[in-house]
Amino acid sequence: MTSYIAVIIGCSTGGVNALCKILSGIPKEFPLPIIVVSHLSPNAISMLSTVLDNNTELSVIDAEEKVLPKAHHVYTAPPNYHLLIDDNGKFALNVDPKVCFSRPSIDVSFETAAEYYRENLISIILTGANSDGTEGARMVKNNGGLVIVQAPETAEAKSMPESVINAGYADHIIPLQDISAKLLELTNWKPI
Repeated sequence: MTSYIAVIIGCSTGGVNALCKILSGIPKEFPLPIIVVSHLSPNAISMLSTVLDNNTELSVIDAEEKVLPKAHHVYTAPPNYHLLIDDNGKFALNVDPKVCFSRPSIDVSFETAAEYYRENLISIILTGANSDGTEGARMVKNNGGLVIVQAPETAEAKSMPESVINAGYADHIIPLQDISAKLLELTNWKPI
């Protein structure tokens, strides 16, 4: 059985509600870091980490340069930066051009996470109104990682999950309310 060491989640339209639903079902002892990439307005001060922190027992913080992701934490990509995983497994931020009209881009984050974590990565594509995440899911698959996709009928915006499913990259298509349980199953989490 694969030993996973990180989770990365990508979302757009409707993503905050979906993230709150998933994270509220994850216990504070969850053994992996969770990296969240959500499309955000570039000019807004992000309240994403605050909102998520109020809906989970995990510690939620904004990702910062040169930080190594740790278990029991959720890291959110800051507005107007691409969030990357560097060759040492640490976060890197850049302002390269937008991808799929977005910075942070789900594709960029998923691609660098796939290259670093390889078969030890769980990726999740949630609700969203474009195709960002499809190329990232391809990279996760090509590097041996796992791709979970929110069942489109449970998504506020179906385009992102449908794009990944139609491209043939989904390992699991799961209703939103069941994604937390799947993460616990994949990590063999047992109550302490």
